[in-house]
Amino acid sequence: MSRSVQTAYDLARESFAALGVDTEAALARLDRIPISMHCWQGDDVRGFESPTTPLTGGIQTSGNYPGRARTASELRADLEMAMAQIPGPKRLNLHAIYLESDRPVDRDAILPQHFQGWVDWAGKLKLGLDFNPSCFSHRLSEDNLTLSHPDPAIRRFWIDHCKACRRISAHFGQSLGSPSVMNIWVPDGSKDLPVDRFTPRQRLMEALDDIIAEPLSPAFHRDAVEGKLFGIGAESYTVGSNEFYLAYATSRKVMLCLDAGHFHPTEVVSDKLSAVLMFVDQVLLHVSRPVRWDSDHVVLLDDETQAIANELVRGDVLSRVTIGLDYFDASINRIAAWVIGMRNMRKALLRALLEAPRLREIELRGDFSSRLALLEEQKSAPWAAVWDFYCDSRGVPVGGAWLDRVKSHEKDVLEQRK
Repeated sequence: MSRSVQTAYDLARESFAALGVDTEAALARLDRIPISMHCWQGDDVRGFESPTTPLTGGIQTSGNYPGRARTASELRADLEMAMAQIPGPKRLNLHAIYLESDRPVDRDAILPQHFQGWVDWAGKLKLGLDFNPSCFSHRLSEDNLTLSHPDPAIRRFWIDHCKACRRISAHFGQSLGSPSVMNIWVPDGSKDLPVDRFTPRQRLMEALDDIIAEPLSPAFHRDAVEGKLFGIGAESYTVGSNEFYLAYATSRKVMLCLDAGHFHPTEVVSDKLSAVLMFVDQVLLHVSRPVRWDSDHVVLLDDETQAIANELVRGDVLSRVTIGLDYFDASINRIAAWVIGMRNMRKALLRALLEAPRLREIELRGDFSSRLALLEEQKSAPWAAVWDFYCDSRGVPVGGAWLDRVKSHEKDVLEQRK
């Protein structure tokens, strides 16, 4: 432990104690909050099924920074490099296109064995795995319709794909001793105004009911559904809207996924948490950073990220919310993108845990001037010293020292990938 880090932490601990905050208790609690890291940042959402297939379904990456992972081994090595710079418990979120097979396997025929390499790797690193069907970038998704497709054969293909994914997800949970959250997102929608909005949603509802019909133990697997405001090719109508999925999750008792980029620019997920958790038992978060639309930029320690963390802690709902990140940036070092976003999410959680407990009491008695004053004073409280101590005591670099490691890895490894 660096003497300067320890000294700064000791002073910070005294400062927070004066506010009624036990920093040791906050750090211990922080160590019990896993964050699910998204694999698709490392290879620009290409996967290993057919990496040359163009991205579809409203998904786009921009930039061509050198060193994109091309194989599962390269991706796992990059993930390990990133995770070594990030304190606290982590999970990994996989998409179905990241299967490993020595022969072509269509998506309705994928099996747990095609992901055993990921399970073995996660077991060694003591990670949990989460999962997602990949209902995009496929010959049967070219018209931006999958589970709501009017052709029963195409619809059946995607239903069977999602069913196969549920069994793989349950295999993850059973193998690793931690339930896998499987999130269903589909790009279905219309570029221009449709005449019939009802029938596609009827088909989507029936398809989802078919998918989740097989009982799976919640100890191993949990279903989540994710809505969206709009997407490329679905500017005028999104079949799986946020309202649709809120009603579906509530009525079917599955998890609701709230993606920070899937709403109108004036809406924020932080405000929605306390509303939806009145009616939905569990929520999956996709923390992202939209820039004018769902552009999935690297998560910053910005107001909304902090507000999300504050709501989770203030509402005491961390046990009911699974935190995952969702962005992809090919214009910068992909490992750095992971590290920046993951560290920022954990910083936000730490700051929330360091909030003075008397704020609720002050608010309850109507002393709003004291509430405002304390909230503003806490912005300059020495939380960064607690963060540095957390990183140092958990064996990861303090401050920006992690960037030296990542840039060295870029020179020695990433630049050699041609």
